Amino acid sequence: MGSVRFSFSFWNNNPKPPSPHSSRPFSPFAVAVGLTAGAATAFTVLTSSNPNPLKPIPLFGSITMADNSLPATQSNNGSSFPSSILTDSLNLLGIGFRRKSIFGLKTIDIYAFGVYADNNDIKNYLAEKYGAVSASELKGNKELTEDLLENDISMTIRLQIVYGKLSIRSVRNAFEESVGTRLKKYGGSDNKELLQRFTSMFKDDIKIPSGSVIHLSREKGHVLRTSIDGQEVGSIQSKVLCKSILDLYVGEDPFDKKAKEDIVLNLASHLQN
Repeated sequence: MGSVRFSFSFWNNNPKPPSPHSSRPFSPFAVAVGLTAGAATAFTVLTSSNPNPLKPIPLFGSITMADNSLPATQSNNGSSFPSSILTDSLNLLGIGFRRKSIFGLKTIDIYAFGVYADNNDIKNYLAEKYGAVSASELKGNKELTEDLLENDISMTIRLQIVYGKLSIRSVRNAFEESVGTRLKKYGGSDNKELLQRFTSMFKDDIKIPSGSVIHLSREKGHVLRTSIDGQEVGSIQSKVLCKSILDLYVGEDPFDKKAKEDIVLNLASHLQN
């Protein structure tokens, strides 16, 4: 496989996340998911099979997408992302970070996310059209984003919870707002039942302490499969639902614009190799 280059920058407003015991409990997820804010990402590489972290590599370097011995770690809170998940071909394209600002005085880390895509699907669906286009030309290319969302490319969004007081109800409410907005964008106003089917997967008895992992996966046939800490909580066959969820992270108006730029650059690098 070809090598991809991740670029790194830092958001220095609050380099150390506050202790979850430093303020009274509240539900920031719904606000954080709905906001568009470039969250700085910096990472080095960790193996998904070895629980012991490897020695970090330099912040500017290239990694081979098929090499599971190399990983990436959020620098400021230690959240680590394996270079591939679920299958060997579902590899990391980029990572982002979500924060909630409290009255403009401080920020709380909510979750980090990684965007994964199937190498073979990327080449099968996108290489012919974009393989000869330079990374600089693809930056900001709306057609590439649309093709990534529209085609039956296996992808997974991996959410890693950072905020220790986050409730499943907050997650459910956040998705009602953010995914609901995207469903209206792509499918009109007749998707309330579809939205309810999706949000009902996040049942009240599910616990998501800090360190919990949520996978939102688009599988073949535009099937959305959702799991929490390795346990499947539901699946729905719906192209518009898959597209709406992926749009939150790689669409025209993503949660983390810097992460979106990195994803496009890494996608371009992969297509050209």
